[in-house]
Amino acid sequence: MKKYLLLLVLSLLFVPAMLWGQNGSAGNLSSRLDTLIKYKLPAGSNVGISIYDLTDGKSLYTYQSDKLSRPASTMKLLTTITALARPEADEPFRTEVWYQGVIERDTLKGDLYVVGGYDPEFDDEALDSLVNTVGRFPFSVIAGNVYGDVSMKDSIYWGSGWAWDDTPASYQPYLSPLMLNKGLVTITASPGVKGDTASVECVPVSSYYTVTNETKSRTPSAGRFGVSRDWLQNGNNVVIKGNVESKRMGAVNIYSSQDFFMHTFLERLQAKGIQCPAGYAFNELTKDSLSVQMALFETPVQDVVNQIMKESDNLNAEALLCRLGAQATGKKRVSDEDGLVAIRRQMKALGEDADNYKLADGCGLSNYNYISPDLLVSFLRFAYSRTDVFQKLYKALPIGGVDGTLKYRMKPGTPSYKNVHAKTGSFTAINCLAGYLRAANGHEIAFAIMNQNVLSGAKARAFQDALCDEVIRGK
Repeated sequence: MKKYLLLLVLSLLFVPAMLWGQNGSAGNLSSRLDTLIKYKLPAGSNVGISIYDLTDGKSLYTYQSDKLSRPASTMKLLTTITALARPEADEPFRTEVWYQGVIERDTLKGDLYVVGGYDPEFDDEALDSLVNTVGRFPFSVIAGNVYGDVSMKDSIYWGSGWAWDDTPASYQPYLSPLMLNKGLVTITASPGVKGDTASVECVPVSSYYTVTNETKSRTPSAGRFGVSRDWLQNGNNVVIKGNVESKRMGAVNIYSSQDFFMHTFLERLQAKGIQCPAGYAFNELTKDSLSVQMALFETPVQDVVNQIMKESDNLNAEALLCRLGAQATGKKRVSDEDGLVAIRRQMKALGEDADNYKLADGCGLSNYNYISPDLLVSFLRFAYSRTDVFQKLYKALPIGGVDGTLKYRMKPGTPSYKNVHAKTGSFTAINCLAGYLRAANGHEIAFAIMNQNVLSGAKARAFQDALCDEVIRGK
């Protein structure tokens, strides 16, 4: 009797393996996915799943697919697909420099304006390009004022529902139409002689922030390497601490983005030998007959979308949302809500009731977003139906086991390797994956997996990867 009970227990332990087997051949796809949910879904958590065969034009599998879930960064799919579907989708992001007045002899008798276009990829090199172009004009004195024009967006520099204590992390930027290096300072620390302070390089170089270097080279007792600032006081003293055993990097956001930009811009004009006012201010450029464009820097939309998808860049998604609002309304001054209204209109066009969902931001950092797997798949199906949208989106999505946020998942030898192109999304207790995969029979599949209330991201990711493997095996 004891031997019989032991055999019964062992057989129950191996039920999952017997049901779908090593090669996924046992049972049809739906039964295998049901078994996967039963035995591999992390304890105490739940999940919503929607899988659609784009080649056959039919649903393959659903599980709680209409249930509301927090999307984390899969929210970026809604923002990006809606933006790419606009007639103006290919217009680049622009940052411009204008002057208003006249140039007489060596003096600009008038004001200089830097007009922000919410370019999230505007970096150190781009700033130098603008400054160098301005420096080629025939003046070395600005007799008027230097202004930053940030009128494109309202003054709210964080998204609705963003966690206040995520600052000064690099993934939570201060939003503004004028941003330099994403509003971040990137720090590289290199070790020297054991016990000595490590050498530190900061980019962009600017006197807008200060640096306190409390590192120790090759000294484990100095503690863990870290970068922060006096953020509770909105201060910009960057503090670098801890042991530097080998080259280390860190990044910290700076308060505030528009001031960081304008301070550094003015500083570099002065370094070019241009005599400038002592400070800057913010004012909207109202163009007239004395207005002359001096410099222009453009960033292609595809560059912005690549960062949104491959690296899950929150700033890029919010910039795209703001620009979407401007394009959809035709207004110069917009808020995040204008972009969200455009996404809701896209929902309606797809036959979805926007009142059934909650949208709070464009990137998914907010805890207020609530959508469903079915809604994500609806947007993915729409993108697939539009070649112009799909080509831009598909090339930007992370590829399983290859790059982006899927680089270290879906290893070579698994069915998902190189066959999954999808957007990840995660923060505390949330882990989602949505995108496209190619099944073994050659069919293109759109899918969304939204794990909720799971504290182990590793377990959620393992579940998602296993599910993708099964869908690719098919049958």
